Amino acid sequence: MFFQSRKRICRVLFPAFVFLVQSAVAQPSDLKQILSDLYKRPDRILISAHRDDHGLFPENSLPAIGRAIEAGIDIVELDVRETRDKVLVLMHDKDIDRTTTGKGAVSELSYKELQSFRLLQDGKPSTWKIPTFEEALKKAKGHILIDIDFKEETLSAKQETYRLLRKYGMEQQVFFFIYDYKEATDYRVLDNRVPIMPRAYKNEDVLAILRMGGFPAVHVDESFYSDTLMGRIRAAGMRVWINALGKYDELEEKAVRNGSTGSGFESLLKNASQANFIQTNYPEQLLAWLRRKGLHR
Repeated sequence: MFFQSRKRICRVLFPAFVFLVQSAVAQPSDLKQILSDLYKRPDRILISAHRDDHGLFPENSLPAIGRAIEAGIDIVELDVRETRDKVLVLMHDKDIDRTTTGKGAVSELSYKELQSFRLLQDGKPSTWKIPTFEEALKKAKGHILIDIDFKEETLSAKQETYRLLRKYGMEQQVFFFIYDYKEATDYRVLDNRVPIMPRAYKNEDVLAILRMGGFPAVHVDESFYSDTLMGRIRAAGMRVWINALGKYDELEEKAVRNGSTGSGFESLLKNASQANFIQTNYPEQLLAWLRRKGLHR
């Protein structure tokens, strides 16, 4: 329901706030500058587009990736799953029922079968098909960072993911998001050049992650957030990643209805002042607001 609401708002109210985005002097994403900010400018808040910049295009689609690049967003989140015949594709859910004209589990369908369906936009068939992970890499290469939200557990899927990253020389252009920090060692064995972003669920997780070290960012939750603990993450040279999804994005929806942007993001940073990586369903609005505040290049 939240994503349907978000799409309706972007479609209906986009003209009302487009001038705010344009006022930020939007320029296409610049990977070299993003990487420089990532590692050298912790004072700048970086932006992740949740399931790509999907307000005007289907989520996890090639045009949504392209939109994020055109808008100058720092990172796109891609959900990766494996088909029955071992092809990696972009799809958030286990099945394709919600987001396409078809039905069934991704793992039980072949890539060829998936290509007979179309992605939905606002509940209606679009012209776009389910993209492969390889197509997404080619679209993003040299432009924007990628957050790989890996939905698979099979070794073959992990190996294929790393093979494709090596094929396109994109080992440093991604974050490999893992839900259990203890698995970091296994992923590093596959290729220690690929940056990993672990998720922390409590204070003890953060402390363990700090002992392991070597991560560009740590995904945290507001439930255990404290400036002191997050300060330790930043002091270790890592970024603090937090989601605006849910409460804060909903506050932003209200701001958009009133023809402005920023109140949701302002509330988030008031409660999580050490956060310097924000994931949102409203990446263009966040970019415009951060630039007005001098918190983005």
